[in-house]
Amino acid sequence: MKLIIAIIQPDKLESIQKALTDVEVFRLTVIDAQGFGRQLGYTEIYRGHEYRVNLLKKIQIEIAVNEHFVQPTIDAIIAGGRTEPDGKIGDGKIFVLPLEECIRIRTGERGSDAI
Repeated sequence: MKLIIAIIQPDKLESIQKALTDVEVFRLTVIDAQGFGRQLGYTEIYRGHEYRVNLLKKIQIEIAVNEHFVQPTIDAIIAGGRTEPDGKIGDGKIFVLPLEECIRIRTGERGSDAI
């Protein structure tokens, strides 16, 4: 079992959800996030004053999958989240972590059956 965490652009959530549905991954958690990376933020002018916005809005997706769904899930996130054919800075990151245990609260099922 693996836990896949993806940090993506907010406007790419819908296309990623569709790509995940196409590879039969239907369960995910979505979290509003802010981040600072290679994009370095942007400058905004409000009422004549210049403000530097360093933390950009992002979306964090968490998906627990069994081993045979890991690569299709990664491929779907890349396909749905890339902004151009070659991508650009700020498209996001994907992290794959080992998932030691999963327990379904309702039934008490454990491991891959709970996912």
